[in-house]
Amino acid sequence: MSTSGATSVRPSTPRPANLALVLRTVCAWDGAPSRADVAAATGMTRATATRLADDLVAGGLLDEVESAPSGRRGRPATPLAPGARVVALGLQADAGLLAARVLDLRGRVVAERVETGDFRGSDAGPTLARLGRLGADLLGRLPDGTLLAGAGLALPGIVDVGAGVLLRAPNLGWSDVRPADLLGGGLPLEPVLGNEADLAARSVAEAAPSRPGPHRDFVYLSGQIGVGGATVLGGRVMGGSSGWAGEMGHVCVDPDGPACRCGSTGCLEQYAGRDALMAAAGLPRDTGSRDLALRAADGDPAAREAVDRAAWALGIALAGVVNVLDVPTVVLGGQLGELGELVRPALEGHLARRVLSARWRRPLVEAAVGAPAAGATGAALRALADVVAEPARWLGPHG
Repeated sequence: MSTSGATSVRPSTPRPANLALVLRTVCAWDGAPSRADVAAATGMTRATATRLADDLVAGGLLDEVESAPSGRRGRPATPLAPGARVVALGLQADAGLLAARVLDLRGRVVAERVETGDFRGSDAGPTLARLGRLGADLLGRLPDGTLLAGAGLALPGIVDVGAGVLLRAPNLGWSDVRPADLLGGGLPLEPVLGNEADLAARSVAEAAPSRPGPHRDFVYLSGQIGVGGATVLGGRVMGGSSGWAGEMGHVCVDPDGPACRCGSTGCLEQYAGRDALMAAAGLPRDTGSRDLALRAADGDPAAREAVDRAAWALGIALAGVVNVLDVPTVVLGGQLGELGELVRPALEGHLARRVLSARWRRPLVEAAVGAPAAGATGAALRALADVVAEPARWLGPHG
């Protein structure tokens, strides 16, 4: 495995932008386009598109793949696909899990490791060192010739991305932590930090690098031990002026409600977080959400009441978001996604009553599907987006 140490190219000609356009076009294509398809889609001459595509193939950013039989005479065009050897590492540390996931430029999971545990109040040093070893071990098992284009780290809480510092993560009990100092020396690249819910929302907004997901405008709630959130408009996560927007788990739904780890009272996660749900259902706090869902579906009164209470709190918090931002869809991820079928009817009912515009367009509620630790997926997708945006960097000084 090699890393992306190529010197950044300063474009003095349109060539770097045209390389990006060709790569972005192939990544977004539904299927495998030919060079002629790329030329037609971009408005380039066929000769120009061919030359750029050839350079991207030579650099490993595009692959030539087998063509399906067409039944036509003559030599078939060679289809193109995003490079399978170009990968990024996504890491995630949360109150209930550590995860490492490697995605390739086609958006496929190449390798992953997810370890569950209780990391509330843990020491950041040993916990992040363990995560660093997890990621390094995963990278060490990748085939020779793999190009690691970047790495990202998803953390629950307020993150200063530019400084690389986790300012505060209430459920982990961490403050003013610089993960790069604690992950250990096994990682060849320093991961770029990001908020877990923001990056998890990216995994819904993008099906693969440069390929849009099913929704462009939505509110995403990431339910683990705590509750994180993000708002996506036009396929882009709204970060706010400092990148700290979306802390919906700490929206107050009842000022007289229970105390929260953040220092406030009546926060959403005190009703919809995993600990709160299990406590309300009379279950051990390490009970899985699926077990709670089965009990509620079987008619267990305490489990049903806990789910209904969570739906009520979600309805209050999300109605405010929808009224302010005019988003049509709510996507539930993590353990909230596992409860989605049970929560949806009551939550949609609360939104129908509380959202002013619901008479004309009722907000839809959907459960996110996919592997756990969606923040790790989003962290890898963000790193791969940098490749698509500036492929010349990965082609050397003459790219």
